[in-house]
Amino acid sequence: MGTSFITHITANLRSYFQDITEDVHSPLSPLPSSPSLPSLAGPVLSLGGGGPDVENAIQWMINEVRGCTDCATKVNVVVIRTYGNHDYNRVINAMKGVKSVETLIISNQQDANKGEIVAKVRNADVIFFAGGDQCQYIRKWKNTKLEAAVNSVYARGGGIGGTSAGAMIQSEFIYDACASSEVGIETRDALEDPYKDITFTYNFFKWKYLKGTIVDTHLDRRKRMGRIMAFIARQIQDGKSQSALGIAISEETSVVVDKYGIAKVIGRGSAYFVLGDHPPEVCKPRTPLTFSDYKIWRIRRGDSFDLKNIPTRGYYLRSVKRGRFSSDPY
Repeated sequence: MGTSFITHITANLRSYFQDITEDVHSPLSPLPSSPSLPSLAGPVLSLGGGGPDVENAIQWMINEVRGCTDCATKVNVVVIRTYGNHDYNRVINAMKGVKSVETLIISNQQDANKGEIVAKVRNADVIFFAGGDQCQYIRKWKNTKLEAAVNSVYARGGGIGGTSAGAMIQSEFIYDACASSEVGIETRDALEDPYKDITFTYNFFKWKYLKGTIVDTHLDRRKRMGRIMAFIARQIQDGKSQSALGIAISEETSVVVDKYGIAKVIGRGSAYFVLGDHPPEVCKPRTPLTFSDYKIWRIRRGDSFDLKNIPTRGYYLRSVKRGRFSSDPY
């Protein structure tokens, strides 16, 4: 009986001290982390071609992130730009499923690393980059905590959108416009010399279904098909990739990409998916471009394009010879 009593007391003491040690945090062990942000129903993307915004594309992105079109779930939206006004607040706040919307003017790297600003971006569910100057976006935001915060929103299933320059910075290969004048580079310039004043930025955002792509905007209004053809040729010639897919978007038009990699065109016009899948015949400085057989898919509003599995049919071929189109590329 004495042994049984001692065993009973020992067991109780062991249990007692175990409970105490479980309630005390060792200074060498990490404290419990703060509650993580909720997972969202994406990730999804919305790429606007410039001009008047396609509000239906922004609403699509909001609905995809909250996982419904008619439910009580609401999301927080943050608009980011380097200058300008807060007009997006009124427009987006009127959309279904929006809990809050705030515009952040982030015009330098100091602000892009501020804890308060970074926290607002990290806590957002949808981020939208306004149009502007992609060179300034890259100079002010690349390699900052802001960039990491945007990545975290995408990683937990959020939505990332933008228009004009705000869409162009989403692709893996970015025409940054940092070497061009205010007039910029257009089709004639790029085809006559695919190197003069044309520079690119790499390793900014790395969205899953935009790997190997380069986005251009204002396609129809500014006739930029030759420009994106030159950009594609450069990626291959410069050894960045064995192939490159251009996504050229008309004004008042958006390309939205769901979490499965299906791109859909919403808005007034068309988007063109332009594939270069072999080396150019001639692509060098001070020399007109020659590149045969670009594959081009014209996707009209309401139609889709599979970015995960590039189609093997439905395209037409166009070539550039000594800086001139073989025939109308549109």
